[in-house]
Amino acid sequence: MLIIGIAGGTGCGKTTVVNQIVEELPAGEVAIISQDSYYNDLSHLDIEARKKTNFDHPKSIDFELMEEHLKQLRSGYSIDQPVYSFLDCNRTSETVRIDPTEVLIVEGILILTNTSIRELFDIKIFVHADSDERLIRRLKRDVNERGWDMNETLTNYQTTIKPMHDQFIEPSKEHSDIIIPNNTYNTVAVDIVRTIINEKLT
Repeated sequence: MLIIGIAGGTGCGKTTVVNQIVEELPAGEVAIISQDSYYNDLSHLDIEARKKTNFDHPKSIDFELMEEHLKQLRSGYSIDQPVYSFLDCNRTSETVRIDPTEVLIVEGILILTNTSIRELFDIKIFVHADSDERLIRRLKRDVNERGWDMNETLTNYQTTIKPMHDQFIEPSKEHSDIIIPNNTYNTVAVDIVRTIINEKLT
């Protein structure tokens, strides 16, 4: 199994890059796991307390469970991935079955900050985008898709998202093998990654 980690700041376009990489690959040969599924279970907190949680800090992620799941998949075993609700700011009671595949893509803003997780990646990618562009994308997503108030999102960006990006996410870029600028479609970088995957599949 080839495991690829794709990191980058919030709103940098990781999902777009993932889609560009897999769109021409054989169906069923690539599985995708999102870091967002591994936010800690906050069932012991009410919704207001959960909304105040710093979700951009590495401690917000259950890296132990993620590591366990990645190792199980690499060993040929299926996993039951948690399902996270951004509206409730918590895991749901549901899970999604992920079966072993030839290629596994793991994406998330904090995945390169954890040493144990990094060591499981065969290829480490960091997607870079301009900070203003990332803010605009985050605003649109939180307001339109996650039901957050715009003022809440702006305050969160200033007090939590940007400081955490500067402290944890941006420095994790030094662990990457490939940096993809995502202000525009970077054909060369994506094609290089796709070529590596195709070589693994053949």
